[in-house]
Amino acid sequence: MSTRRWPTLFIPHGGGPCFFMDPMPGLPPDMWHGMASYLRGIDASLGERPSAILVISGHWEATPLAVNGAERPPLLFDYSGFPEHTYRLTYPVAGSPSLAARVRSLLAGAGFASVEERSRGLDHGVFIPLKVMYPAADVPLVQLSLDASRDAARHLALGRALAPLRDEGVLIVGSGMSYHNLREFFADRPDSNRAAEEFDRWLVDAATDPDPVSRDTKLADWQRAPGARASHPTPEHLLPLHVAVGAALNDPGRRTYQDRLLGKPVSAFQFG
Repeated sequence: MSTRRWPTLFIPHGGGPCFFMDPMPGLPPDMWHGMASYLRGIDASLGERPSAILVISGHWEATPLAVNGAERPPLLFDYSGFPEHTYRLTYPVAGSPSLAARVRSLLAGAGFASVEERSRGLDHGVFIPLKVMYPAADVPLVQLSLDASRDAARHLALGRALAPLRDEGVLIVGSGMSYHNLREFFADRPDSNRAAEEFDRWLVDAATDPDPVSRDTKLADWQRAPGARASHPTPEHLLPLHVAVGAALNDPGRRTYQDRLLGKPVSAFQFG
């Protein structure tokens, strides 16, 4: 077992099964190539394999918090309108009931109620990017829900509760999107693009702030940032970042990926 302290990640998971299909008509044929290349490179960039992965996706919210404790979690095809073959994708990854139990113990110790969930499948915010990152499905995987309160400070605290996992061989991955306004995403307009640019600049500054107290303060109040509501009408795709930041404790953050999709900037981050 590795004795290293693992970093935490905030990764983009794209749109639906985007990495396993041709782009929709009218969209650039290489639209998702950069993001897929980034995801494929994560394994090598980390230098070794974690013993397990804990993923927090923007597509699962619950109160109390829910942890997938299945030994062989199924997949949840929670997208619609895509080619038929994308509903036959597989990702036969092992779960980890022991990690699920450890997660619940850490949550309880920090005052977070949780339940174990065994029947819900891994949603596309999990199996789509992980199928690119670890295509052999050879690293055990557990999914933890977001808290349905959608409270930013609470998700930072949730991450802090999970921090000990980093010394136990576990890679903590927040899976979302740094920009997530589906209504405006396909509208290549100066006003929406400008709001996305403003928020991305603010987010990079906040996530890479070397002062962890200042970083947490900024992210807890993210809704006041320039372009925040235009970039995230609802917060569920940003909150996995808060969990990753909380679990990083005092470790610094850096942007590890930047791209532009239909005029909108997209960023990913590593902490530690």
